[in-house]
Amino acid sequence: MLLNVEDGQKENLKGAGITDLESGKQFPESVHSMNVYLGARPISRALDLGADIVVTGRCVDSGIVLGPLIHSFGWNRDEFDLLAAGSLAGHLIECGAQCTGGIFTDWHAVPDWHNIGFPIVECSSEGDFILSKPPDTGGLISFGTVAEQLVYELGNPQRYLLPDVTCDFSKVSITEIPGFDGGAVKVHGAKGSPPSTFYKVNATYLDGFRATAVCPVGGPKAVQKGKRTAESILQRTRLIFSQLGYEDYSAVNIQVLGSEDTYGPHARRNIDGQGPREAVIWLAVHHKQKEAVEIFSREIAPAGTGMAPGLTGIVGGCPRVSPVLKPFFFYYPKSNVQINLFLNGQHVETFEEDLTFTSDEVVSFDPPEISSELKDLPSGPHTYRLEDLAYTRSGDKGNSANIGVIARHPLYYPYLKKTLTAQALENYFQHLLEQENPEEELVTRYELPGIHGLNFVLKNSLGGGGIASLRSDPQGKALGQMLLDFQIKNVPDLKSLIE
Repeated sequence: MLLNVEDGQKENLKGAGITDLESGKQFPESVHSMNVYLGARPISRALDLGADIVVTGRCVDSGIVLGPLIHSFGWNRDEFDLLAAGSLAGHLIECGAQCTGGIFTDWHAVPDWHNIGFPIVECSSEGDFILSKPPDTGGLISFGTVAEQLVYELGNPQRYLLPDVTCDFSKVSITEIPGFDGGAVKVHGAKGSPPSTFYKVNATYLDGFRATAVCPVGGPKAVQKGKRTAESILQRTRLIFSQLGYEDYSAVNIQVLGSEDTYGPHARRNIDGQGPREAVIWLAVHHKQKEAVEIFSREIAPAGTGMAPGLTGIVGGCPRVSPVLKPFFFYYPKSNVQINLFLNGQHVETFEEDLTFTSDEVVSFDPPEISSELKDLPSGPHTYRLEDLAYTRSGDKGNSANIGVIARHPLYYPYLKKTLTAQALENYFQHLLEQENPEEELVTRYELPGIHGLNFVLKNSLGGGGIASLRSDPQGKALGQMLLDFQIKNVPDLKSLIE
């Protein structure tokens, strides 16, 4: 459902003091697009009216599953636990094979990627469901694969906001079921409370232009050659800009892939000091004027003949100049949105949200206190990499990333809680975080005791996020992997606890 906003309405939005949910910035001067995240009710209503296939515009991913469940089971608007369970089912399968072994921490244990099976959810009217996959397909369903997807792109697990329900996933349990080809799990324990009277809206606005040059380089001192090449290209184009009266770049990002730039202080250094003999230049730029970025694009090729030896080419040819459409998120009253339903090309109904069972009251959750159990945990001489004790998965929401950490065994969980504090994560990823306010805490930790997990939200960690970011990992996909090398120190022999 596209929210069409006339110029007068845009002025009203600007005059209403609407600010971005994440950054707090004022409503943009010009808007390129504006889309409401709809929920499941319009989908279920279309099915009630006889639709066999429902084509929808922007909606929350989980709504595509919750809608058919509401239609099939007749779940009411105030049956919040059931709506939360159906939303959880949708959340787990919305990314397909990501819950059947795709991008799993233990990727080496997942068979037959080439034929990976997609998830199947068998849901009961009471809200419990079994997650499996087709027989004779690749992939794996286990506690770990499904728990990782539970924490994917999650914020506060006690307050997961959706148009139809506010979900609490913190006490959800995942239990493996024997006897299924490729594995299966039972998922239980989602709780719900009333949704708000607002929809979330994603607006975009034009913020200049960008391009990225990706160039492999080989031979001795490949990293040093790559960095000097990138810096020289910037010097060359800045000289041209000054001659033509253009401003400097709004932002640039130089990375040499293969040198572990993204690891910052945690990068491993080569013993001989030479570094890898193969590397890839990642040079991304942003400028207000398209013509300036076009100059940058043209000036990459000369590096192949006038700069470092071993530059083997430009991946994909000359860098493509593209507009930067930055997102702007805000809340908009549900009562102001018209949703039109069409069946066989004919308008049959204008759907209106029933606001009877909604609430804008913000429920506060006190942060868990450090229990005496954690204070009294025994110490020892052992050190473990986090990967030995936990699974991880990371994702993004705008310019924030999340990293979920799930204990491989319940007995490891207290040690993870004690060591992996919000401050520990902020220190570990300090090189990626952009602090706008010196007093601002950029990492928040949440607990999911149902799966013995922790969820960390890292604010301002993606260089703008999505297409607005110049980084090689604009969605934080590798952050969970980077955390696997975090060291859990001064603990007893934890492996002996589970033998």
